[in-house]
Amino acid sequence: MSTPGVIFPRTGPAIMADDGDELSFCSTCAFSQACLSQGMDKTALMDLHVLVEHVGPLHAGEHVFREGDPFTAIAAVRTGTVKTYHIDRDGHEQVLGFHLPGEVIGLNAIHDDRYPCNAVALDTVMLCRFSFPKIALLAQRLPNLQQHLFRLMSRDIGVASLFAGDNTADERMAAFLVGLSRRLAARGFSPRRFQLTMSRTDIANYLRQAPETVSRVLRRFEKDGVLHIKQRDVEIVDMPRLEALALAILRE
Repeated sequence: MSTPGVIFPRTGPAIMADDGDELSFCSTCAFSQACLSQGMDKTALMDLHVLVEHVGPLHAGEHVFREGDPFTAIAAVRTGTVKTYHIDRDGHEQVLGFHLPGEVIGLNAIHDDRYPCNAVALDTVMLCRFSFPKIALLAQRLPNLQQHLFRLMSRDIGVASLFAGDNTADERMAAFLVGLSRRLAARGFSPRRFQLTMSRTDIANYLRQAPETVSRVLRRFEKDGVLHIKQRDVEIVDMPRLEALALAILRE
């Protein structure tokens, strides 16, 4: 569990071995709204905790699931970053998203019997996996769970369409960084200092840009005093300016 100001990612043998505190972790998980809105106390959350299968560690390059695999479960990322992608008809990879601690993967398979994309660990990843029978059991205790799952699915669809418009390279990069900052802040990490756990090639793919464009924009942001960047370490220096650039995509 991270605390405000902790720089993402938080790794180390002690963290990987720590099963965590149920109340602390669940309070930052994407399911928290469904669970905590029911007024569940720590004892109730511990009861839910034992229904969850803990998976990992998965190391960089290991898949959580592959496109076409039978749909068996959804999972919340506990530590690390998971990339989702699919391969198009020409054999080219298309990055669909990057999933951070507390976020859920596999939701886009709920209405089918197979996963429609691949999910791969970008670093050391731990997961909480929920099988469908367990989800049904959770739903008996949490009447709002199904509604919350649909809300999460809707949010995923919205994120997937963010970069479909005709926006500038600067706007796309700003939206990506501001979105990442906000998501990390929601999980208790520093919103201004973090490490990019994904490669610039993956970022470029996700933003539908060339890798050299991503590098050029990042250099310009640093030259203009918006960012400090050293390899994958990022510090946002001028958040208002970055947010203003992102506004064309991340409309409030």
